[in-house]
Amino acid sequence: MGNQTLIDNSNQKLKELLEEFTAATSLTRPEKANRLMGQIDVLSDSVEGLALVYSLIDKISEGGIFRESPWADPSKLVAGLVNGTLKSGHPNSTIELLSELRLLAITKGDYKTDLISAEDAESFIQEVIVANLEFVFNEPVEETRLIMSEHELNKVHNLFNFLSEHIHLDDVKDTLAEELTLICEQRPVVTEKQRKIIALVKEKIELDPKKEGDLKLLRFQRCIYRPTANTANKNVTEYQSVLEKLNNTELYLEAEEIGKSMLEYGLVSQYHAVLLKYLIENEYYQTVPICLGLTPVGETRWNELTTFLSDLILKTVHIYNAQCIYGLAKMLENGTIAREAVRSGLSNLSGIKIHPQVEERILKSTKNPHQAVSARQYLMGALFRILGQPLGVGQGNNPTCQSARGISMWSQHAPAKLINMVQTAAVTNDITFRFEGQEIKASVTGQGLVQNLDYNLDAVSVTLVPMLDRIYNEMMIRGSGRAEDPHKWVNPALYGQWIQIGFASAYDYFSNAIVDFDGFIRVFYAMCHPEYNGGHRLIYPNPVGIFITSSKGDMLGFHAISLLRVDKDPSEKYRAYFLNPNNEGRQDWGQNIKPSVFGNGELHGESSLPLYQFAARTYAFHFNDLEAENMVDNIPATEVEKVKTLAKESWGKSYTWLETNKKW
Repeated sequence: MGNQTLIDNSNQKLKELLEEFTAATSLTRPEKANRLMGQIDVLSDSVEGLALVYSLIDKISEGGIFRESPWADPSKLVAGLVNGTLKSGHPNSTIELLSELRLLAITKGDYKTDLISAEDAESFIQEVIVANLEFVFNEPVEETRLIMSEHELNKVHNLFNFLSEHIHLDDVKDTLAEELTLICEQRPVVTEKQRKIIALVKEKIELDPKKEGDLKLLRFQRCIYRPTANTANKNVTEYQSVLEKLNNTELYLEAEEIGKSMLEYGLVSQYHAVLLKYLIENEYYQTVPICLGLTPVGETRWNELTTFLSDLILKTVHIYNAQCIYGLAKMLENGTIAREAVRSGLSNLSGIKIHPQVEERILKSTKNPHQAVSARQYLMGALFRILGQPLGVGQGNNPTCQSARGISMWSQHAPAKLINMVQTAAVTNDITFRFEGQEIKASVTGQGLVQNLDYNLDAVSVTLVPMLDRIYNEMMIRGSGRAEDPHKWVNPALYGQWIQIGFASAYDYFSNAIVDFDGFIRVFYAMCHPEYNGGHRLIYPNPVGIFITSSKGDMLGFHAISLLRVDKDPSEKYRAYFLNPNNEGRQDWGQNIKPSVFGNGELHGESSLPLYQFAARTYAFHFNDLEAENMVDNIPATEVEKVKTLAKESWGKSYTWLETNKKW
């Protein structure tokens, strides 16, 4: 009875504060909002309290709590930002909590609005649940525990408990399976996200192998926890004992099974490290290519470099950094390891002493570093992955798309340079570049774009990015004030001399407007479209600047990507295939422009769009200015107009447009 009285009193208090807030003048409104939010914060300490808040969410919303805030329009919300906002504490976490309750009410028909449909609201909540499983299952990772108070953890868990009761996790299983499939199709270098989802599903959700969606999730689990029949219900020590009893044929079959398991999703189990090292230590060299899932090309390279690679594997691979095995296999397939300069660089790197500050960054990025694995092993393992999976490089939650793009480019086209850069940075915690004949040293430059590094990166990135960020920022400062985009000079200096000299920007610094967009698009098509440039293909990645737009097409900002190739997709339509280093290649840029990562001819790690849609979001690129001039007249006016219409009706609304012809 006492508990019910408390609930009744809380309900009455909430209603009173809501009435005061709704009736407040512009002068008293902020104070009334703070009091209302404070009461909601207190009530959210229990599921019962959240239910009270939910019962009034329509009145709270209509009262204007979201007005003139980033949460004002639910259709513009980004699910990927919810986690960070919830971790930032009251009042941000409280307004985010209200936002999720509002979307739930829209989903269930308890709150009507024209801003977003019930279907889209439900999809958003499902996406939020998938991205926040640590809160759903009340198993926060260590980082979350350190930055969130007990009250905030309890509040957020109550929110997801409440959401889960109404959405049902069974309804999310198909979403989870799809999410895991699309993440793994991108073959990211950092596999923490998918491993976390797989681990939590294994522990908390009961799966039925007779159901197709459940079976997909079970396959993900098995590739990590039970990649072969011999690993079932055994720890790694017991598995080692099993291997010692297998004959040659049985070892071959074991290697074949574990190799196929790795290739299916690009995920490596600890058992794989045990088997690989066992094969090498016991000189089963002919079985190693099977264990690595190699094609005949990769197998030939293994046979040529058996001694070198065997030594490298035994020095680097451990059960606690086993994911690097996939990167090593891909290095053999793409031929990177066949370069003598690469092998020399890896040999040199395997004997270095790492600077204490770099070591600290590496171990932080490892999440759960094990004392049996050195920072150097983690760094070497990450380098295997970067060199084997250059399109899997990500920037984490950092404004460092330029640096991530560079690491990806170097791993593809200057791998020895990258290794040498990693070695210098790891040993000295410093690097130098040359810009227009002058040296730039990272340690003596000013602050870059990164204020607080997000360590959800690979060990190579945490070694290099803090310094590359400073170098890039200093180059941009030195290249400014020339009435043109500094990237014209910065990109070749930062990435390498394979970047074309010609540079086109849709934005004209002198007139502060979009000038001769028609000409800009003609040059773009002449640069990359095989039908209008004599059938030429891109040789090197082109560092392209794009406008980032919302799902409604509104201008949000700028982003650095790499245009990798232009090809026909399976339906014979030309698409742009590109690297998007922001860790998530699937987005909605409005106007039905939605980059895909799978199903349209993408290689692992590529995003893609129909070429005209990609062109409609492009604002800067490099080109061969000696060749393009002879090709621009080949581009049909209808194609140019199609791109221009998309541009003007989206990000173009933020700019003045001038039709003046320009010399490109």
